[in-house]
Amino acid sequence: MPKIKTHTGAKKRFKLTKNGKVKRAHAYKSHILNKKSTKRKRNLRKVSVADVTNVAAVKKMIPYK
Repeated sequence: MPKIKTHTGAKKRFKLTKNGKVKRAHAYKSHILNKKSTKRKRNLRKVSVADVTNVAAVKKMIPYK
């Protein structure tokens, strides 16, 4: 069976936890930061877990991670 190619965009954006959950970063943290409050920006720094509906698709894109 041939190897599956890893999706290069996905490997930069997602990581897996020990339990197999998909870790991801928050959106809206790259630019136009003046109007966002410090509290909001601080909370966007935290890592979150991908939704269950997307987990299967992400895991298919990063098979060897």
